[in-house]
Amino acid sequence: MRYLHTMIRVRDLEAALDFFVNKLGLHEHRRSEHEGGRFTLVFLGTEPEPTKGAPQVELTYNWDQKDPYSGGRNFGHLAYAVDDIHATCQKLMDAGVTINRPPRDGRMAFVRSPDGISVELLQDGPALEPIEPWASMANTGEW
Repeated sequence: MRYLHTMIRVRDLEAALDFFVNKLGLHEHRRSEHEGGRFTLVFLGTEPEPTKGAPQVELTYNWDQKDPYSGGRNFGHLAYAVDDIHATCQKLMDAGVTINRPPRDGRMAFVRSPDGISVELLQDGPALEPIEPWASMANTGEW
């Protein structure tokens, strides 16, 4: 058995892709349109090209969904290791993403997608030395 992907439903596919691809840095691996079922599936991964066995995130866009999905926090969260937690959070903040749980400890941060999906960012390897503005930044909203 091997892990394949985690699916999340998105209400605005372009906003979700902007967050996950342009801001977070994932790569679109494949997309399929399903006219009969009126939905689009987009698979994202951390590597530029799909690698067999590498986990992916599946964005499911239901064409007729107008209202926000409830229960994003109930899902739990996605988690990604990053090379530099401070630089990653700065890049996201500069792109307009709220850092809900700043990396005060140099190790962990949380942000949320446009659909309210919680995304954990973890420093790959040992924690970085805590620095400002992160060390004294308060939590914002839910994470």
